[in-house]
Amino acid sequence: MIVTALQLQQIKSHAELIYPNECCGLLLGKITPEGSFLIEVQETENSWTDEIREDLFIQTGTTRDRFYIAPKVLLQVQKQTRARQLVIIGVYHSHPDHLAIPSAMDQEIAWPEYSYMIVALNQGKVTDIKCWKLDQDHQFQSEEIVLTEVPK
Repeated sequence: MIVTALQLQQIKSHAELIYPNECCGLLLGKITPEGSFLIEVQETENSWTDEIREDLFIQTGTTRDRFYIAPKVLLQVQKQTRARQLVIIGVYHSHPDHLAIPSAMDQEIAWPEYSYMIVALNQGKVTDIKCWKLDQDHQFQSEEIVLTEVPK
């Protein structure tokens, strides 16, 4: 995933602002033979509720350790990006007081076409940020984050 320092800072700031809850958002850009280029970070509300937890048949979870982007928001952003010749290339979210590695829940809800950027925080401060992508066996593999000066 090819990103700018400013884009990474926007994601980190969002994570620190929402702490101790998980933040979430969408990564908009272009996919080229050279890689996925992040053009815009779209912050979204973490819409996780007990009702969603029950709908997904999950025993536990709050906005402190779960995130959910409402389908209505996802559809709206897809329409907006299409009009600008962009696509959703990924999702980001934070792991408050946890590592920047995908959880079992992250793996269960992940889509193979998206990259997943995870921000680790410790006591409200970002400590790490990593990117992941599913392979053909639905297992997360590390995806390199490459800094660039200007998005393409």
